[in-house]
Amino acid sequence: MQAVLAAYPTIHAACRRRHEQLPRRGGRLSRHLANLLEQLDPVAPSAVGELATRMRVTPATMSLQLARLAQLQLVVRTRDERDARRVQLRLTDAGVRLRARRSLLDPDRVRAALQRLPEPERDAVVAGVRLLARAAQALPSEPAMPRRTPPP
Repeated sequence: MQAVLAAYPTIHAACRRRHEQLPRRGGRLSRHLANLLEQLDPVAPSAVGELATRMRVTPATMSLQLARLAQLQLVVRTRDERDARRVQLRLTDAGVRLRARRSLLDPDRVRAALQRLPEPERDAVVAGVRLLARAAQALPSEPAMPRRTPPP
């Protein structure tokens, strides 16, 4: 745990995004929808139910959010070839670009840092980060902060 906590600030300082480029498309993307976009894999399709579970929302709520992302042409929904009842989600090219722009880390700087490592070490880093992310996703959600009511 100490090694991760000690290394993260160095990685963030070296690879953080220096400026935010806003999309040219009209319409705003809420923080929640941006977080949803970041949950989608740019290559492998995701199932609506799995995504709803991961984001800790109901499938109906997820469908509404995905409709907004589809309206912005950031996500495309298709039927699973093996099971037509299942909907598969894929990022569009615009979704991939926006996801990369919204990342806390600059993809070019992360790529450059990884390229400085020998291939076996690079593969180990990627595998380790994926394992840590998977474990983090499995953490229970944090309880909601109690609302403070103003004094009467």
